[in-house]
Amino acid sequence: MVEKQRKIIHIDMDAFYASVEQRDHPQLRGQPVVVGGNPDSRGVVATCSYEARRFGIHSAMSCARAYRLCPQAVFVRPRFDAYQRVSQQIREIFFSYTDLVEPLSLDEAYLDVTTNKAKMQSATWVAQNICKEIRQQTHLTASAGVSYNKFLAKIASDVKKPAGLTVVTPEQAESFIEQLPIRRFHGVGRVTEKKMKALGIHTGADLRRHSLVELNKNFGKAGQYYFNIARGIDLRPVVPNRIRKSIGKETTLGEDITDISQMLTIIGDLSQRVGALLERKQTSGMTLTLKVKYADFQTVTRSFSHEKAIETAEDILKIAESLLQKTDAGNRAVRLLGVTVSHLTTDIVAVESQQMDLPFGSLTQIEL
Repeated sequence: MVEKQRKIIHIDMDAFYASVEQRDHPQLRGQPVVVGGNPDSRGVVATCSYEARRFGIHSAMSCARAYRLCPQAVFVRPRFDAYQRVSQQIREIFFSYTDLVEPLSLDEAYLDVTTNKAKMQSATWVAQNICKEIRQQTHLTASAGVSYNKFLAKIASDVKKPAGLTVVTPEQAESFIEQLPIRRFHGVGRVTEKKMKALGIHTGADLRRHSLVELNKNFGKAGQYYFNIARGIDLRPVVPNRIRKSIGKETTLGEDITDISQMLTIIGDLSQRVGALLERKQTSGMTLTLKVKYADFQTVTRSFSHEKAIETAEDILKIAESLLQKTDAGNRAVRLLGVTVSHLTTDIVAVESQQMDLPFGSLTQIEL
C-alpha cells in the first residue's frame, strides 16, 4: 500500500492564550505571564508566556507551584471569549487557502493543501503565507510543520517554536523519525514510554527495529499504530468539521460521602483509568469535566479547557482537584463522581488490518 502523495500543514499558535493577553495588555509584554488560576488557589496553569517557561512553568502545573518557581509572574484569568474571537480570525485565513481544515483546538489545526485555492505548488509557500497573514491580521505568531502526513506535520510544527517553520519531505522522513526521542511520538504517554524504554526503545530508530509481532505482543492493538508511524506511515485524512468525541469514567459510591480526601482518592482512580484509555487510543483532549452528583441526586459539572492537550492521569487529577473546589462537595454529601476528557485532539486511530512495511523511498518524490 503506497501512501497518498499529500501535502499536509499543521499550524500551532505560539503560547496562544498568553500571547493574546500580552497583545491586548501592553504592560504584560516581556513579562512572565501565567494564564490560569490564582497563585494562592488550587487552580492550574492553562498556558504561560515564553518568558514564564524559562522558569520551568508549564501547562497543567499547579498555580501554587508556578508561583514558587517565579514569584514575579503575572497571573491572569482566562478570557475564552477573546481567544475564540482570535481563533475565528485565524480559521478564516485557513479557509481562504483550503476547505480541508481540521481544527484540533482554538490554537491549532491540520490543513490539507494538496490542492489549494491559491494554486500554489509548494505547501511550504502556503504555510509561509498563512503564518505571515496571521501575524499581519492578529499581531500574533504561529509555528508550522509541513509534511506528507499528519503525524510528521504535527511533530514538525514543534521543532522551531516560536514562529518557526519545519518541512519534512519523504526523503527526510526516515532520518527525522530515527532521531526522535520516543516521548515525542504522539500516542506515547508516560506509561507507554516507560514500558518502551524497558524494552530498549528510546528513539524512532529503536522502535523501527521491532517487528509487528513484537509490538502487538507488548502493546496490543496499538502495536500496529507504533509499527506504522516508525515507518512514516499515517493514512489519516484531514477531516473538516469532525465530530467531537469524549473519554470518561464515573462511579456511583456504595454510600454517600462528605470526606474530601476520600473523594480525591476516588478521583485519582478515575483519572488513572481515563489516562490509560487516552493512552490506549493514542489521543488526548483539550477540556476536562468533573461530574458530581449529590446525595439528593442534584448533578453539577465543572469544566476547564487547556490551550495544550490533557493526556495523562497526572494532568487529569490536577485539574479535577481544582474543579472539585468549585463545588459544594464536602459541605454536601456526594453519591457519584466522574471525570471526562473531551475535545479530543485526534480521531481514535483505526489500525490497518494488514502489515505495512514500506521503505521510506516508496513515496513518489513530491514538492513540499
